[in-house]
Amino acid sequence: MAHEIRNPELWPDGRMKIDWVRHNMPLLNGLEQEFIREKPFEGLKIALSVHLEAKTAYLCEVLAAGGASMYVTGSNPLSTQDDVAAALVHEGLNVFAWYGATSEDYKRHIRNVLETGPNIIIDDGGDLVSLMHSEFRHLIPEVIGGCEETTTGILRLQSMNRAHTLLFPMMLVNNAGCKHLFDNRYGTGQSVWTGINRTTNLIVAGKTVVVAGYGWCGKGVAMRAKGQGAKVIVTEVDPIKAMEAVMDGFMVMKMSDAASQGDVFVTVTGCKGVITASDFLKMKDGAICCNAGHFDVEVDVAALRQMAVEVRPARQNIMGYRLSNGNIVYILAEGRLVNLAAGDGHPAEIMDMSFAIQALSAKYLVENRAVIPRTPGRMVNDVPESIDIEVARRELVSWGCEIDTLTEEQRAYLYGAE
Repeated sequence: MAHEIRNPELWPDGRMKIDWVRHNMPLLNGLEQEFIREKPFEGLKIALSVHLEAKTAYLCEVLAAGGASMYVTGSNPLSTQDDVAAALVHEGLNVFAWYGATSEDYKRHIRNVLETGPNIIIDDGGDLVSLMHSEFRHLIPEVIGGCEETTTGILRLQSMNRAHTLLFPMMLVNNAGCKHLFDNRYGTGQSVWTGINRTTNLIVAGKTVVVAGYGWCGKGVAMRAKGQGAKVIVTEVDPIKAMEAVMDGFMVMKMSDAASQGDVFVTVTGCKGVITASDFLKMKDGAICCNAGHFDVEVDVAALRQMAVEVRPARQNIMGYRLSNGNIVYILAEGRLVNLAAGDGHPAEIMDMSFAIQALSAKYLVENRAVIPRTPGRMVNDVPESIDIEVARRELVSWGCEIDTLTEEQRAYLYGAE
């Protein structure tokens, strides 16, 4: 067993966190028992780079129960929880991650995971896949395939696929219905506001919240803001999503116009340069900015730092930047993922669905390795509908819900004779 973690002695606290989420993740509970019996990953190495907190740790334990040798790192320097990392090491997993990793630490940890020669890659944001293709190409023949958790990572994969530079199959987990419809909307919606609320300890009701981006994550953030009594402005570049925001009851305008109106700004676009220097100068004194996109490029914190006449901590995970006009703009969690860098991420029940899809997609890759195409330009794969439906079915059972089934007559009416 190899590891590079902050403090192995923290494992009891991490174990307590993992046991708590385990009690609230019935889908992974069921898969763990199946994997113990079936050992679908026997003899295989799995490299995983996902935000390293308790729910991710339980996914790692479930995959290990299926016979996998796990090599684990985080996917963001500020989302790793050191006690959780210690708990995984205590259980015999190989972990390379710690909170507050420098850029050099972070890349070294990813290299430590990849140099083991993984057969399956589970990625969140695309850093594992990217480095595998640039520094570890000689190990690519050993890779059966991988799974990508988030929108940002999928954009990177699709770009590589179009350029014919992606060299092994990847499952687009984020595109599965049981992932983006629930994880992105309800999970992001709740966890972003949990992070903001506990970090600022300020009321939301009566404030104006600006949500940049109205994809599934943006929908969830806007919905929760409205539910807490805020007035909500949405900024968008997609006219169809902008129309949807209007019909959902929100104001829609350009960021350059919204900048002077907002009290709290949340970026959730997956793009860069969403809030820029010119926007900061228009903001009210005391405006709060945070990011819920994967990478810390949506709020231009570097530009804000350069233009500030004073920079000082205002509270844990809040930095204040006084501008030349006298106004202070506050940045939460250094502009990194506010729900993880300033919180515990999505609720356990939400991640139960997402990680069940991850686990079943990894199993699918192993079972179908002989038939999944490895042709350049055809390396990205949607999660099979059968996996999506199976996860939904299991979730409904865990909720105690039953649904109707089509009669043969109804099936013939809808689909014709088979």
